[in-house]
Amino acid sequence: MRKLKILLPLLLFAASSATAGPRTVEPNNAPMQHVGNCNRKARTGHDISTAFVAPAAITPPESLRYMPDSTAAAAAKAAPAAAEAGINAAAPPKTINQRRAERGISSRNTIFVPKGQWVFGGRISYSTHNNSNYDVLIIDDITSEGYTFKLSPMIAYALSNNSTVGMRFIYGRSLLKLDGANVSFGSGDSSTDLSVDYYYALQHSYSFAATYRRYIPFGDSKRFGIYTDIQLLFGGSQARFAADSPIKGTFQRGFNFELGLSPGLIAFATNNMAIEVDVGMMGIGYSRVRQVHNQVSVGTRHTSDMNFKVNLLSIGLGVSFYL
Repeated sequence: MRKLKILLPLLLFAASSATAGPRTVEPNNAPMQHVGNCNRKARTGHDISTAFVAPAAITPPESLRYMPDSTAAAAAKAAPAAAEAGINAAAPPKTINQRRAERGISSRNTIFVPKGQWVFGGRISYSTHNNSNYDVLIIDDITSEGYTFKLSPMIAYALSNNSTVGMRFIYGRSLLKLDGANVSFGSGDSSTDLSVDYYYALQHSYSFAATYRRYIPFGDSKRFGIYTDIQLLFGGSQARFAADSPIKGTFQRGFNFELGLSPGLIAFATNNMAIEVDVGMMGIGYSRVRQVHNQVSVGTRHTSDMNFKVNLLSIGLGVSFYL
């Protein structure tokens, strides 16, 4: 009977352990009392299940569960550094265009002129003058009349957002008819007087230009912006001059080439119409002129220039339509 009293608690404990499932025990951290204690408590009649002290189960990460203590600690310490290094390695260095965009002049997300947009526009100007016995500084008794007309239609297409390529045609015509003018230098006996009895000049010019325009909106604005025109221009001209009495005449033909840069401002008055103002700023040009005097003598002139200055005489005001 005494043996039965000892075996019965052992059998009950074994059955309860089997139904509870496996228990995870930390190595080197789960001390268990010796069997000798069990036998001593069993002799006193106490329940043998109270002889075991089971620590709380702690489940380590899967990657560290079967590592030795020193290896697991080293891996856990190196894990954050490895993760940070992986993030830095995954981020590619910024390109030149990305660094340029950080200037903040404009937002690449702002579409000022969308891809596929057609642009039609142009400029036109006309002026006349009529003088009768008019004085200007040292020029007296000016009697003249004339006009100046200039027309410049344009068509362009947006190959990408905020960028267009196009063509421009420029035609100009001017007339000056001077019936008389006097120029005086000095006074008294030492004065020098020059007079013009008759002078006539009629000139017209025509040019074709290929243009590239880049728009830069003011921040996120879709109404106001700036632009830069780069144009390659080829053109020609004809002129007739007549002066003196009897009349002496000159016929002239010319050719010119120009590569220029013109910045400007643009403002959309409506969703499809914009006002533009630009000014010639820099460029490289070449021109050649051939003259024939009285159908006898011939003269030529060749000029080339490079300028990097604002040309106030080339300020242009125009209207464009975006369809």
